[in-house]
Amino acid sequence: MTNAKGSLRFKRILLKLSGESLLGNQTFGIDVEFITKIADTLVSLHELGTEITIVVGGGNIWRGVNGVQLGMDQVTADYMGMMATVMNSLALQTVIESKGVPTRVQSAIAMHEVAEPYIQRKAIRHLEKGRIVIFAAGTGNPFFSTDTAAALRAAEVHADCLMKATKTDGIYTDDPAKNKDSKLLKNITYTDVLAKNLRVMDGAAVSICRDNNIPIVVFSIADTENIIKVVKGEDIGSLIQGG
Repeated sequence: MTNAKGSLRFKRILLKLSGESLLGNQTFGIDVEFITKIADTLVSLHELGTEITIVVGGGNIWRGVNGVQLGMDQVTADYMGMMATVMNSLALQTVIESKGVPTRVQSAIAMHEVAEPYIQRKAIRHLEKGRIVIFAAGTGNPFFSTDTAAALRAAEVHADCLMKATKTDGIYTDDPAKNKDSKLLKNITYTDVLAKNLRVMDGAAVSICRDNNIPIVVFSIADTENIIKVVKGEDIGSLIQGG
């Protein structure tokens, strides 16, 4: 796969991967074959000159909301979810580095034995040195989603775009699995996403991107090559910007 670096639409990206996306064909944990495909795509994108940061969710291992439903205190349940994201981040780091690309995991919760602490200036320096940076443990605070963490880190490292990889091919007017008449929205403003409560990302995440003028692209991860297509500016998924 070749392409002139100057033709890339986005130079520095924040890729948001849900924990569920790592399930592949499994019902729990990490599908090694699928995470390898993601890593292969990220390595190809890195070779094109893109500076890559990543936030991974933890839903394939644990979701804080599930703990709350079982009667757990939300603070404890959310911290367990943050630790699940660290496990996913370390797994992704291992696979990427096995392919020759240096990668750093920065955790919002102190875990010095396995990850660096999150430091904004250090993260940017890693990018400038050609390393992929994975942000783990969300924001480090309960009550905040990994979507919010992704938007926050995208703003802090001055990303050109927040790319949200999902199971669907974009944003719809309604759940396409439940409503066959729902329509794909190719272009939509931040304000409309919030006003129409489209739930593609939580309100805090959308607001952070709006306030920092960071476009959001929502696309399907079923084909991992879509990651590269978005960075090249191809018409993939739904674009949130303006307004």
